[in-house]
Amino acid sequence: MKCPACHKLDTRVMDSRLIEDGMAIRRRRECTRCDFRFSTVEETEILNLTVIKRDGRREPYSRDKLEVGLRRSFQKLPITQDEFKRLVNRIERDIQITGRQEIKSADIGDILMKHLKRANQVAYIRFASVYRSFKDVETFQRELHSLLKPARQRRTAKPMADGPRPRLRTQSSAGGHNRRAKR
Repeated sequence: MKCPACHKLDTRVMDSRLIEDGMAIRRRRECTRCDFRFSTVEETEILNLTVIKRDGRREPYSRDKLEVGLRRSFQKLPITQDEFKRLVNRIERDIQITGRQEIKSADIGDILMKHLKRANQVAYIRFASVYRSFKDVETFQRELHSLLKPARQRRTAKPMADGPRPRLRTQSSAGGHNRRAKR
């Protein structure tokens, strides 16, 4: 790696650490000529992946397009740069796990929606409204209802009925100590 200070090609790695949930490596480097220290980050990149669009066109996968769509969904919502990067990395990991060289844009959208649903429900609804092309308010309401349904089920879940629990009966002895009563 070229030194950014003196442009010598020979630098040595002082330290390496995994970052972003193991999806990238940060390396601390030092120039062997001028002793300038700097950091580099190595990230995985999806290569040789073709996206099949809805109209049948094919185009190379673009991380930038994924990030633009996500940023629109999170517009004016609280998310740190690190959280955003982790989200993108998780989505790309799931895309890579498919093991395919061609993937439908709809499959990428489904993967993205799965992660958005867990990350932020408002961002999920924003993305879903564009991705699923909501035609009317009823379609929007159905999606919102399906999003809220699991939360409602958790709140209205009834505790298990084991029946009444027996109380421990105690009897006072002459010494003032409590002990279990024989049944």
